[in-house]
Amino acid sequence: VQLQASGGGLVQSGGSLRLSCATSGFTLDYNEIGWFRQAPGKEREGVACISKSDGSTYYGDSVKGRFTISRDNAKNTVDLQMNSLKPEDTARYYCAACRYDHYGGRYEFDYWGQGTLVTVSS
Repeated sequence: VQLQASGGGLVQSGGSLRLSCATSGFTLDYNEIGWFRQAPGKEREGVACISKSDGSTYYGDSVKGRFTISRDNAKNTVDLQMNSLKPEDTARYYCAACRYDHYGGRYEFDYWGQGTLVTVSS
């Protein structure tokens, strides 16, 4: 598995979780790696992306100020620190290769792994 996500679990509202993604294989060629999430019955939502070359970041509007994405290029890992979690953050989180679609004006995700489930209780 080229994008192995871990760190999900059950947490109370207001709590924190840290997700980690181990990248390998052809995904090492992608400059931007990040996360999207999908809850049952809802559309995919971009959460965050980070550039390998310059460290620039993107955050979805619903997580700005609460989530922080980081990467360790030496270890080929990308982490997502999630603070002040809300029940609406409940979803399966997927580590994915990011690509900015200039025509659509938003990030798309080309390849992803199995994901990790995050459940936030109220």
